[in-house]
Amino acid sequence: MKKNLQLFLFCSILILSAQNLFSQGLNAIIAPDNLNVVAAGNNGNIFRSSNGGASWSRTIIGSVNYKSITSFGDDVWISGSDGKVYKTSKVNSPLNGIATGTSNSLNGISFTSLTTGFVCADGGLIYKTTDAGFNWTLSNSGIPNVKLNAINFRDANYGVTVGDNGKIYLTDNGGASWTAVTSGTTRNLLAVKAFGTGTIITGEWGTLISLTGVTAAIINSRVNSDIRAISGTSFTDVHIVGGGGFIRNNKNSSNEFLNFEINPMMGNLADVNFLDATTGFAVSSLNNAIIKTTNGGQSWQLTAGNSANITYSQKLTSFSGIGNGLCLHPNNRDAIFVCYGRTIYRSFNRGENWTQIATIPNTLITSNSTHSFYVSPLDTSVFIAACESAPNDRVIRSTDYGTTWSVILNSNFTSYGTPLEIDHVNPAIFYYAPDGGGFYKSTNSGATFTEISGIYPFRSPCDISVSWEEPNVIILADGVTSAAQPADLFKSTNGGVNWVKVFTNPGTGGNFSEIPCIMNSRFDKNLLYITNWSGNMRFKSTNGGDNWFSIQSTSFSGWTGEICQEDPSLVLTGRYGQSVSLSTNSGANWTEFSLPSGNCGAGTIVPARDYLISQQCDGVLKMKIQYDGADIIEEGIISNNVPSDYSLYQNFPNPFNPTTEIRYDIKSGGMVKLKIYSEEGRNIYTLVDGNKNAGTYSVKFDASNFSSGVYYYTLETVGNLLTKKMVLVK
Repeated sequence: MKKNLQLFLFCSILILSAQNLFSQGLNAIIAPDNLNVVAAGNNGNIFRSSNGGASWSRTIIGSVNYKSITSFGDDVWISGSDGKVYKTSKVNSPLNGIATGTSNSLNGISFTSLTTGFVCADGGLIYKTTDAGFNWTLSNSGIPNVKLNAINFRDANYGVTVGDNGKIYLTDNGGASWTAVTSGTTRNLLAVKAFGTGTIITGEWGTLISLTGVTAAIINSRVNSDIRAISGTSFTDVHIVGGGGFIRNNKNSSNEFLNFEINPMMGNLADVNFLDATTGFAVSSLNNAIIKTTNGGQSWQLTAGNSANITYSQKLTSFSGIGNGLCLHPNNRDAIFVCYGRTIYRSFNRGENWTQIATIPNTLITSNSTHSFYVSPLDTSVFIAACESAPNDRVIRSTDYGTTWSVILNSNFTSYGTPLEIDHVNPAIFYYAPDGGGFYKSTNSGATFTEISGIYPFRSPCDISVSWEEPNVIILADGVTSAAQPADLFKSTNGGVNWVKVFTNPGTGGNFSEIPCIMNSRFDKNLLYITNWSGNMRFKSTNGGDNWFSIQSTSFSGWTGEICQEDPSLVLTGRYGQSVSLSTNSGANWTEFSLPSGNCGAGTIVPARDYLISQQCDGVLKMKIQYDGADIIEEGIISNNVPSDYSLYQNFPNPFNPTTEIRYDIKSGGMVKLKIYSEEGRNIYTLVDGNKNAGTYSVKFDASNFSSGVYYYTLETVGNLLTKKMVLVK
């Protein structure tokens, strides 16, 4: 019998290890109370915490992809990709799969009481239960064959379901019939949350909708990232998550959800759940890092000792990078362009791989340096670039994807900066600032330029910034490299016609001769950052550039940078060298990273919190973020049969290196603790600390961080204390 038990445990460990390879990430999370939290993901991935996220146990149950989760009282229900609803308890207990009547993926679930609940599925299917999920009946009258992605009921009668192609359906009779609502979009809708006075709906490509009655109003989210989940306590306290890790809310009458919550996640967020107005959890489908807030979203922290490991790798090797040659595709979120010298590259997978697509002929420009490069958002066959040449630098343009080019302007510009800028709100408009004064504007996507200001004699402009909210507001950085005169910053409020000096680099001499980069935000017209060369300071403005204050002193000089395009709390700056500096809390704190290659810095682009690209002089580098070090315990439920007594079994294997499995029996539900002690009797690790239902459990102990020796493990329940010895041999 002992050999059979050992064989069973050994096979269980092998199966668990194999399944773990394919179980990364979580799709849904629920917090039934302040202590118990349950999260679910693909390939049977289930996480539980019984101490508010201080530690997590992980169980692989089957191979189903768990899609959505909800709770009421002590009960938890999870919808699966196999058409089943999985019922469990908020404390560690088995998942019981219950058929609903379809094998289609159940994408959303909502319960209004201990007995009444709804699920939505592919194919326009909605099922209802009135007996706590044990039996389900079809309840989709009025809904055609459409993929439904989410469902939410605010009470027993009123509910909303959303799906692909902008489909919204609502019911006010408990699902007996459903009525279509015009959404105003054809984007796929991913999440819905119904409150007493209104409903919030989100979806792909930044779709954000406020539904009042049967009227849907589109809210400009100012992003093209997917908004995947919604939670909150009222219609005026709603949190939305998505993209590469942003969290936003509409508190304090911020109807456009322009309150961004400081959080450490730099990976997609798939779900968020607020237990009350202060406590919330969020998860990513790409990693097992779970974040938590206890102050209503003012700040979030990684739970269970998790941490981020950030590295860079070179994705493209090229040369003659200068200025900023990075440009996003206007219609494909995964496509990005970069221009090095006379060579133009494109990536279709967020900068992982690159292909050369065009070359600027050497008969057109004599140099090998391109300082600015754009693909027109109005017509992707139109390329515009500012290139060095002799005897004069040039602005050139192509209307056939870079096959042929024409010269638009002959005019010298900065030796290092970016003299050309687009108006992102009106993308037919471009601005150009040459050396020696003058300011030029194009209203036809760079086909022609007209001088609109010759009043202020700029020396050698390094960068131009056009406000997202007020495009007549333009900031220009002016300075000559290594000149004795410090660089200046100018502001125009009438589209570049008149200018006022608003800032001068502090100090004297060539150490302060440039402001290489101006960063602005699409979310806040008053927020700007600038870098400083060759000084080591960064500056920030919170009043539209009228006043500036120092926020960072680094070990290196400033050069390029960008505010994240989906979350202004994340800022990345670079230097004219192999280093970058990152802030995830609006510039309050910074972390410096050395780049492994690439030589001097040139450009930076940050489309999302998990999508950060640095154009160095000799190649493109991409940031990689991994989360590791979490205190996650692999735990399994062997049986939910009630044992005859409390038991603690000998670990297997024993001796072991570095992992072993411990099995124990719980006769009746209650608080359970399983702790590891050193030979001296010191508690060195806690495997289990929370409520358990009656049953037989297993847990894996990973001793990778401990030295060889004798250890003891103790099972503590109400009125019971059981101890056994094990040996770690390395």
